[in-house]
Amino acid sequence: MNKAFTLVEVLVVVVILGILAAVAIPRFAGATEEAKTSAVQSTVAGVRSAIASHRTAAVIAGDDPYPTLVELTDGTTISFDIPTNPFTGVSGVQAVSRSQAMNRAVINPGAAGWNYFVDNQSTPPIAIFYANADNETTVRDNTGSPLRASEL
Repeated sequence: MNKAFTLVEVLVVVVILGILAAVAIPRFAGATEEAKTSAVQSTVAGVRSAIASHRTAAVIAGDDPYPTLVELTDGTTISFDIPTNPFTGVSGVQAVSRSQAMNRAVINPGAAGWNYFVDNQSTPPIAIFYANADNETTVRDNTGSPLRASEL
């Protein structure tokens, strides 16, 4: 006598697997966006921390407080390579204007993953580093609307 599964048994297993997939997939679908958001937040926080450390040392030395774009990217200010932007997959940092930085404008996202504005001659001096992506993140503002990557 041959032992085999009946068609009904196979169909029951397929239905159960379908139900499990329908429940599990939506739970994991948001994990990618959360990971990208966390990666952007981590990069922005790390670079801003390095800029703050540079500022402290520069003020004590009597130098310009904020690093130039070259100092930011050549290893002078940051001891690690700035990773690619997880939302765009693009690396590199580009200079932007004051108005672009104040508005967190996304400029040519295929060319650079990050934007940086610095003006050591203004009063007070200013430096702004942010993601060059306008993708929605999993972070919410005080009204419950999702923030864009450039706003983190």
